[in-house]
Amino acid sequence: VLSMQDISITLGGRKILNSVSLDVERGELKVLIGPSGGGKSTFLQCMNLLVTPDSGCVSIEGKCIDPHDKKSLCRLRQDVGMIFQDFNLFDHLTAVKNVAIALQRVKGMSRDKAQERAMHELGRVGLTDKADLYPAHLSGGQKQRVAIARALATNPKVLLCDEATSALDPATTESILGLIKDINQRLGITAVIITHEMSIIEKICSHVAIISHGKIAETGPVEEVFFHPHNEEARQLVIPEAMQ
Repeated sequence: VLSMQDISITLGGRKILNSVSLDVERGELKVLIGPSGGGKSTFLQCMNLLVTPDSGCVSIEGKCIDPHDKKSLCRLRQDVGMIFQDFNLFDHLTAVKNVAIALQRVKGMSRDKAQERAMHELGRVGLTDKADLYPAHLSGGQKQRVAIARALATNPKVLLCDEATSALDPATTESILGLIKDINQRLGITAVIITHEMSIIEKICSHVAIISHGKIAETGPVEEVFFHPHNEEARQLVIPEAMQ
């Protein structure tokens, strides 16, 4: 459903990604892991062209997207939703209006239809009773659920999660990652996540890609990579966790 081919990026004179390629199959729940500074967040943000690569191609369902064509870029960002670490909610809008605003601005829905759809999406993430609350009155986990509802509202084919649980406590982290797995299985939405919660990866993810020094060090099913890594970089990263 999503393909990254020969993606290279240099920032501040440093090569962040060096001709990286990765395919994301429909229905996968894939996790990107790797050491800090290895390029995983930059690579994830390339998947919906929030970061434009110096070279390479981002393809959705076989179609290479021109990052300079506003129409195709808009289409890509509807098909590839994003959930951020810091929620990115509008403080002056209620939960339901935070979800509805994208439907009005991007999809051109009327206010009433957007509100109705937003309530449906809040119901999916268990927040119907919080619809009229402002972000200041929501917990961190509830804010992230609003952000997930907002991302789901455009009917994306792929959901990207850029360290979406790093600001949350362990119990809330497990709850949010469990919700993402449920969305993946129940709605059939492909998901790509970055998380440092290695103990949870085995529970929720089907496939893993390890990024180190701007390259894909290893990729494959979680059980295979965690218990039978093929190279030293992967071995150092996953074996201590797999043995717990």
